[in-house]
Amino acid sequence: MFGMTAEARQQEILRRALARRVVRVRELAAEYGVHEMTIRRDLDVLTEGGRLQRVHGGARLAEAGAEETGHALRLVQSGEAKEAIARAALALIEEGDTLALDASTTALALARLLAGRRVQAVVTGLDAAEALAAGGVPFILAGGAFHAPARSFVGALATGALERLNVDKAFFSAKGYAPETGFADPHLPEVEAKVALLRGAGTVVALMDASKFGRSALARIARTDEVDAVVTDQAPEAIYRESFMNSDVRLIVADESRPLNEP
Repeated sequence: MFGMTAEARQQEILRRALARRVVRVRELAAEYGVHEMTIRRDLDVLTEGGRLQRVHGGARLAEAGAEETGHALRLVQSGEAKEAIARAALALIEEGDTLALDASTTALALARLLAGRRVQAVVTGLDAAEALAAGGVPFILAGGAFHAPARSFVGALATGALERLNVDKAFFSAKGYAPETGFADPHLPEVEAKVALLRGAGTVVALMDASKFGRSALARIARTDEVDAVVTDQAPEAIYRESFMNSDVRLIVADESRPLNEP
């Protein structure tokens, strides 16, 4: 961890605070190979941002901002992979399309690329709505109960609105994928919203970074054969490629010029 940038070090400190609740200046300085004053400056930055609260000898996770802190970490985790996936997914979108975007951070990366495009969107995430508004993209926000950890809207109001809408293409992510269980997520209200979002879509696209393959979760969002394409950042192992091929699912790797399972 030596030679890390200040931003990367601060994100690591946040991860440790989420796990331990309290972090100590002396321990962090020794671990990252920097002066204690450098760590104090890092803690000051995180405290000013509302993520941590200073205590004697270190800092602790700000209780009021714990959920927001978790969301902020998800935004930066696998950031390069998410951006690469979003750029590849952008190539699937045509002028005039009506899109659906779930509240995942990968879909948010795609929403940020839509500025200036002649498209419309349906979203369930607050951050995606803000990104589309900033980019001048018309959208519908399916409101409902606010789920703070994902900054999303869920519940009967959200799913009821989504089930009445038809879109050309829906983009979603999941916590994990396995051939026997499909695309899954542990939070049931999020799963219900995602299922409703996908139900009226002509084309369903999963946005999955390579770390998601082989993971399982409580509730299924979609079976393999209910998805039309998977966009990822690295080619998955053969078991997953075969599963997609058997279900006629296009597998698109972000740094490849064409789907892996097409001639």
